[in-house]
Amino acid sequence: MLALVAIIAAGLYLALRTGPAMAPAPLPPAVGVIAVREEPVTLSIELPGRVVAREVSEVRPQIDGVIRQRLFEEGSYVRKGQLLYVIEDAPYRAAVATADGRTAEATANIEARRAQAGRYDDLVKLDAVSRQEVETARAAYAQTKASVRAQQGALDAARINLAFTRIRAPISGRIGRSFVTVGALVQAGQPTALATITRTDEVYVDLSQSADEMLDLRDSYEAGDLSRTGSDVANVRLILPNGRPYARPGSIRFSETIVDPTTGAVALRALFANPDGRLLPGMTVRTVLPEGTCRGAILVPQGAVTRDEKGDGRALVLGSNNTLEQRTVTADRAVGDRWLVTRGLVPGDRIVVDGLTTARPGQVVTPVPPQRNGAAGSKGASQ
Repeated sequence: MLALVAIIAAGLYLALRTGPAMAPAPLPPAVGVIAVREEPVTLSIELPGRVVAREVSEVRPQIDGVIRQRLFEEGSYVRKGQLLYVIEDAPYRAAVATADGRTAEATANIEARRAQAGRYDDLVKLDAVSRQEVETARAAYAQTKASVRAQQGALDAARINLAFTRIRAPISGRIGRSFVTVGALVQAGQPTALATITRTDEVYVDLSQSADEMLDLRDSYEAGDLSRTGSDVANVRLILPNGRPYARPGSIRFSETIVDPTTGAVALRALFANPDGRLLPGMTVRTVLPEGTCRGAILVPQGAVTRDEKGDGRALVLGSNNTLEQRTVTADRAVGDRWLVTRGLVPGDRIVVDGLTTARPGQVVTPVPPQRNGAAGSKGASQ
């Protein structure tokens, strides 16, 4: 019994001496970190644009008359020279016949006048006619020749008017609705077109770029921050109104040499192939123009950059002893799902991409590889 009491007393003594077990110190929180590296990247700018037909032709009559036939289907594709309308040609055929007869008459008279002038030239040498009669014969011959030329001109004009009774397509393209019907009276110079043909196998896209952006871009070229290749002008891309990319690239054809004083922008025009007619004139699109290649770009995942109340960019960088430091960064342009950082980061910096909700400046953390989303961004930033 005494031995049992001694054992219990010894246990109580040891318990009082050792006290409660000490809890282990908490580990620093883990954050996903990537190393910042430089990489080449092609920069582009997005501008709004509007599709414009390369050629538009309004079909108009060049003579007066009544429409007798319409020889096309509205909305169909017509080729240059294709017959579209026929105007009643009876009056014009009669005019051609009349002009042809007058030309023949004048041509017959010219032979008689030429023979008479020749005879008078011979007779004047024999003093059989006066000098005045010779001059009169010569003048009559010259007048007859002039009359032949005039009648020939009238005949040509009559034939041209007769040809104008067949109205043909001036260009190839898609023809719209007809604004006249068979039996309608049309006149040369009338304000209303008979129909309109639009060429859409190739289209223009008109766009504008601010003068400030153009100057900044030129400064970047001169400073060597961007390099441009000759193929850049032939690689303009389109984004359709439904948000889908257009399959065929285009090329810049010209840029205005003046700035619009009302908008402060410079007009540009790009040319796109449109064999399937997907681009319609008047359609509003977005154009993506390559600006050049930046050889030493720093790209970070967009989630790694936060904004303060002023809109300035902030990023957490791993400092000495794994202590977080807050950096002010300039990230004004997105490249895909990443920010292009032009100030505030240097190659080798370790930037936090995961765990930003709990991380604070001055906090000691445990760096770990980023999660899947962060890894995707880090892969791009580390190439």
